[in-house]
Amino acid sequence: MTRMTTTTQFLLAGIAGLLICAPIANAQDCTPKHKFDTVEAGTLTVAVTTYAPHSFVDDKGEMKGIDGDIAAEFAKRECLKVKAVAVDPAAAIQYVLSGQADITTGDWYRTAERAKVMNLSAPLYTDQMGIYSKQDFKKVSDLEGKKVGTVQGYLWVSDLKTVLGASLKLYPNSVNMQQDLKSGRIDVAVDGYSTGVVAAQKGALGDIKVSVAAVDPRVKATKEAAQAAFPYSLKAKELGVALDAGITDMHKDGTIVTILKSYGLDGTAANTGAPRLVE
Repeated sequence: MTRMTTTTQFLLAGIAGLLICAPIANAQDCTPKHKFDTVEAGTLTVAVTTYAPHSFVDDKGEMKGIDGDIAAEFAKRECLKVKAVAVDPAAAIQYVLSGQADITTGDWYRTAERAKVMNLSAPLYTDQMGIYSKQDFKKVSDLEGKKVGTVQGYLWVSDLKTVLGASLKLYPNSVNMQQDLKSGRIDVAVDGYSTGVVAAQKGALGDIKVSVAAVDPRVKATKEAAQAAFPYSLKAKELGVALDAGITDMHKDGTIVTILKSYGLDGTAANTGAPRLVE
C-alpha cells in the first residue's frame, strides 16, 4: 500500500538525499560471482527509504531493515562496498531512473505499472495481510459480524468490502486505525503484518495481537500477497541477472528467512511462490 504504485509518483522529482556511506570490507581474495556495472565501480549505491522494518537508516547512519540487510548481503557476496543514500520515498524511484542509485529499498511491490518503467528483481518476500485483535483472530471468517477497520490502498480492500460490506471502515493511515482499535471503536483491524509487528515491538498495540491472515479464497491477498523486490534500471540487465541469482541463493540457503526473523517476523513471508506482478 504505502509502496507507491502509480507512474506519477515514480516521476516525482526527489529532494536531495543525505549521503550515508556504509562500506562493507572486501576480503582481498573475494571473487565476484557475476560481472556487471554499477553506478560507481566497486560499489552498490542504494536509495534507502524509511519504512520500518523493511528499510531505514539507523542511529549510526547505517542501512538497515529487511531490504537493507538483503542488499548488504548481496553486495558482500559480489565483493562490493555499499553506499547508502537516505531519500524520501517519493524520490527513491527517480534516483534509480536517473542513474543516481543502482537499486532502492522499501518494500517495493512488483507491479505491472512499475515494470513498464524499470526492472524488478526476483521476489524478496511477500507483504502479508495481518489481522489485529485482542482475541488473536486469524481467519477472515472471524471478522464477519464485527466492526472492522483497514487502511486505504491495500490489495485486500476490495475483497474485504465484498465480504464485510458496511461493517468495514477505511482509514487514511495505520495510526488512526490503531487508535480506534485500542479505544474499542472498531473490533478488529486489518493491516500489513510487518507493520503490526513493528507497532507491537514499540508497545503501541497494548494487548492487541497480530497474526498473519489464514488463506481464504474470498480474499485473494491471503493466498497471493504482493511480492516485494529491488527496482533497478531497465538498462542494467547484467545487474538484474546477478540480483536474481543472489536472491535465489539467499532463499535456498535460508538467509532471507533468518533476516525476516531477526526483525520479529515469523519467516513465512519468504515463501513467495513464482514471480508475479500485481495488475
